[in-house]
Formats: sequence, structure tokens, C-alpha cells
Amino acid sequence: MILTFLGTGTSHGVPVIGCSCRVCTSADRRNVRWRSSVLIRSEKAQILFDTSQEFRLQALRAGLDSLNAVFYTHGHADHVMGIDDLRIFSRSRSLDVYGDRHTIEGIRRRFDYIFTVQDYGGGIPHLELRSNEEGAVTIEDIRVQRIPIFHGRNTISGYRIGSLAYLTDCSGIPESSMPLLQGLDTIIIGALRYHPHPTHFSVDQAVEVLKKLNPRRGYLTHLSHAIEHKEVMEYLPNWIEPAYDGLTLEFPDG
Repeated sequence: MILTFLGTGTSHGVPVIGCSCRVCTSADRRNVRWRSSVLIRSEKAQILFDTSQEFRLQALRAGLDSLNAVFYTHGHADHVMGIDDLRIFSRSRSLDVYGDRHTIEGIRRRFDYIFTVQDYGGGIPHLELRSNEEGAVTIEDIRVQRIPIFHGRNTISGYRIGSLAYLTDCSGIPESSMPLLQGLDTIIIGALRYHPHPTHFSVDQAVEVLKKLNPRRGYLTHLSHAIEHKEVMEYLPNWIEPAYDGLTLEFPDG
């Protein structure tokens, strides 16, 4: 299977509006970070994780022409506000959208125009909202296992897909979720900045979690403008790297 990082930035994105720091003004394209999202492709399916504010641009950049399903990590704006651009992918059939109950309820409430019968010009996405709290979901040849993780005081969704785990916006992992994270080839985990934050891992905290879980390789995502790409590359162990927009990874399906 192949994963593409559609975005690797925080809720502000990088560059941050109005900021003239060295990262926001960097000529290194790896320091330009749209809001976090990933796409996974197999031989039979394409599935998306989160629809950020830049989803339309991300889809165009990735050459995305179809989707089999969308999985949401949680309901914060930087992860859901591109939902209207799912219209293109749900013209001929309804598109299945998965998340925990709280996220699904939030989507239904915040985007009520999608789920109520009204006369809106321009069309609407045709979505089937589905809870994924009860075990794994299989989309064609891709098995997706929800992994409960902490985002501050809230429990949100990480995901395991074959031998890869995607754990953005993570600040802690319940002990009950640890068995789901064993034997992995690749772990992608959020690391907001170098110093601690109440709802996100720092770089050092994310590295400690990766060392504990011991995958073959680790990638950091959801990176703020406090992190310069080349510098953090030098700071990290050689088996952990910062992700960047457009990076693609191949990984075993199990």
C-alpha cells in the first residue's frame, strides 16, 4: 500500500498568517505545511483520513479522482472543514464516512445542510455517516482498525492500516490501546513543537513513544512553525523523520 501526506501542518498551517519567522519565510518547500491529512492507496481502493481546509488543493495536487471512504480522527476544524469538497467523490453513489460517535454527531450538527432536505444551489456531498467504534472496518482490500488515543482530555481516533499506524493530534495513548500498536512497520505520530503542550506531544515525547513501540521507522506530523525541517532531521534518531507535504511511503499491508 502507498500513503501520501496531503498535509503535515497544525491548525494554523505553515506559513502562519502574518508571521515572518524563519520557518514561515523559508525557501525550503518542506517547511510549507498544509493542515494534516493522509491518503492511502491499495490495488483496489483509495481512502482518506480527514478533510482539512485545504482538501480541494490537496486533492488536486495528489491527482485524486476517486474515494472509497473517509475516516475522521476527530471533529476539530482543521480536520473536517473541507468536507464540502467530498461532493466530487459522491456524485454517483453515497460515500461512507467513519468516525467515533462524538465526531459523527458533530459533523451531522455542524454540516446540517448535508443531511436535511433543502433546496441548496451548487449541490451537496452525499455521505453515509458510520460509527467505527466497534472493531475494524474493511474497505475493499484495506482493513482499518480504530485506535483510541488522547488529545488533551478528549479521546479521539488513531488508526492502524496493515503494518502502519496514524496517530495525529496525540498527547497520550491509553494502556488498552497499546496491544493494537505492536508489530508495526511504520508509525506516524503528531509532534507539535519542542516544548510541551497540553493537547499534543512535543518532539521528545513523540520520540519516546516511538522508542517504546519500536516500529521499523517513525514519522512526525502535525508540525508547527517552531520546527524547521533540516534542523529537526539532524535532531532526530536516524530511523525517525519529519514528514512533509507530498511525501509518499510504501508499507506492507499486514
